Amino acid sequence: MRGSEKGRTGEVMEAIRRKLAARVLAPGEKLPSIRSFATTMQVSPSTVVEAYDRLAAEGVIYARPGSGFYVSGAVPPLAPTEAEPHRDRAIDPLWVSRQSLDAGTEMLKPGCGWLPADWMPNAAIRRAVRSLARADNTVLTDYGSTRGSLALRRILIRQFAVEGINIGADQVLLTASDTQAIDLICRFLLRPGDTVLLDDPCYFNFQALLRVHQVRAVSVPYTPTGPDPSIFGEVLAAHRPRLYITNSALHNPTGATLSPQTAHRLLNLAAAHDLIIVEDDIFADFEPEPSPRLAALDGLSRVIRIGSFSKTLSASIRCGYIAGRADWIEVLIDLQVATNFGGPSPVSVELVTRTLSDGSYRKHLDALRRRLSKARREAGARLAALGIQPCLMPRGGFYLWCHLPDGLDAAQVARVALRENLVLAPGNVFSLSRSASEFMRFNVAHMIGPRVFEALAQVLNGQAR
Repeated sequence: MRGSEKGRTGEVMEAIRRKLAARVLAPGEKLPSIRSFATTMQVSPSTVVEAYDRLAAEGVIYARPGSGFYVSGAVPPLAPTEAEPHRDRAIDPLWVSRQSLDAGTEMLKPGCGWLPADWMPNAAIRRAVRSLARADNTVLTDYGSTRGSLALRRILIRQFAVEGINIGADQVLLTASDTQAIDLICRFLLRPGDTVLLDDPCYFNFQALLRVHQVRAVSVPYTPTGPDPSIFGEVLAAHRPRLYITNSALHNPTGATLSPQTAHRLLNLAAAHDLIIVEDDIFADFEPEPSPRLAALDGLSRVIRIGSFSKTLSASIRCGYIAGRADWIEVLIDLQVATNFGGPSPVSVELVTRTLSDGSYRKHLDALRRRLSKARREAGARLAALGIQPCLMPRGGFYLWCHLPDGLDAAQVARVALRENLVLAPGNVFSLSRSASEFMRFNVAHMIGPRVFEALAQVLNGQAR
C-alpha cells in the first residue's frame, strides 16, 4: 500500500511538471486546489498534499498560507518537441533541419534547402568583403539601427515598385533573417492557443516555429494553382485562424505558382474572415517572370511581405526583411529591439547592400535561372527513370516535389538513405495532415552528376526487396 501511494504521488508530480513545461501553468499562477486536483487525478487528497509538498521542497512551487500553492518564478524551458505528441524523428521538421545543417562534406544533400556554395555569387561577395574593410568603424563595431540600413531598404522599395507595391521607407523593416521575420510577426499577432492556417504541404520550419509559439496549426490542401479556395473558405469559417502563412512564388515544397484567380479568391475570403496573410517571397528571384503576389494585389493592407537573401546571395550573410503597414512596422521595431537589441548586423547589411549594388548581381541571377532550368529537366528525367515521378515541373527554383514508387514510405527511405550518407526530405515533414508519406522533396542543385542517383537507386532497390 505504501509503495502504491508513493507511485501515485509521483504521477501527480509528473502531471504538474508537464503543465509547467507546456506553459499551461505560468509563473505566479495558482495551482488547482488539493480537492479538485485529487478528483481530476482520481487520487486521495493526501496524495496531492504530499505531491505539492515535495514540489515545494524542490522549489518548483511555493505555498501561501491560507491561499494555496503557486508556481515559482523558475519554470522549466519549453522544448519545441514537447509542444506536441512525440513523432517519428524521420518526419520531424527539426530533425531534418539538423541533418541538413550538420551534414559533413562527405554527405550528399538533395534534401537540403539551399544552393551549393559554388552556385553563389562568391566573387561579388569577396569584393564586398574587401571593400567593407574600408568602411566606417561604426559599421564594424556598432549595433544595428532599429529599422536597418536606409540604403538597403531603398533597394527593396525599388524592387517592390516594379511589382506595383508603392510604399515608403517607414513600411520596411530589416531583420536578422527570414525566420526571425516570421518569429517577430508571431510575437506581435499571436497568443498561445491561437490558430494559424498553413498550406499542406508547406515549408516545414513554419510548423516548427508555430510549435514554439504554442499555437494551433490547421491546413488547407495546396494545388498546382495555390491553396484549394473552397476548402480554404471552409477552414476559415470552422477554425477562425488569425494568420495564414504561405509562399506565393515557387511554393515550397511543391514548386507550384499561385494563379490570379486563386489569389483574388483568397484575398476576398481573408477580408470576409478578418484573416492576416504572411507572404514569404524568399524564392521570388528564381522566377523567369513575376507571378501574382498577394501583397501587390492587397496593397499591404492585410498582407505582410517577408523575405531574405539567403537563397540567391548567401545563407551565411544573414539578413531578412518585413514589408507591411507602417503602424505594424512600428510595433515590430520595438519587438526586434526587445529580442535582438536593434536590427540585423550592420556588417551583414552592408555586405548585402554592396553585393546587390554590384552590376554583376543581375547577371548572376540570369545565369542561375538558366542553370537551374537545365538541372530541373535533367534531375526530373533521372528521377523518373528510378520510378520517382515529379508532380509538376516548376517554372523556376530548385525543388522537385515527387511521388515515390508505389508501396515505398518516404520516412523509411530517408532513414535508410542517411546510413548511406544521403540526406533526404520525406513528404510528411511538410504535411500537417501527415498525408504525404509517398512524397519526397528533392533539391536539383545538389543532384548534379551520378553520385546521388546511384546512392538513391541503391536505397530504393533495398527498400523494394
